[in-house]
Amino acid sequence: MTIEERFSGGELTLSFRGELDHHAARRATRKLELAVDKHLPGACVLDLGGLTFMDSSGIALIIKARRRAGELGASLRVVGVGRQPGRVLTAAGIDRLVSIEALSE
Repeated sequence: MTIEERFSGGELTLSFRGELDHHAARRATRKLELAVDKHLPGACVLDLGGLTFMDSSGIALIIKARRRAGELGASLRVVGVGRQPGRVLTAAGIDRLVSIEALSE
């Protein structure tokens, strides 16, 4: 999995590509923590548009991002959610906690 970091206008965007599973989750979480601590954003965006697979590790990542953003008073959005990751997030009820925007089909 690769993670691209962008920061502009107070908004931090992390774009994920590949598979977000338990093997990649630790690195993804660390990248998220380092980027948030570095930029102290007013808004965080997790772009999942490049994910080909996500398991429950993605849920943990989003919950950690929500908690960290809340500590800063920052907003959190999850964008580019494809069909398979969307099913995982919806089944876990994450769509009730965080703004989730699906990929257009």
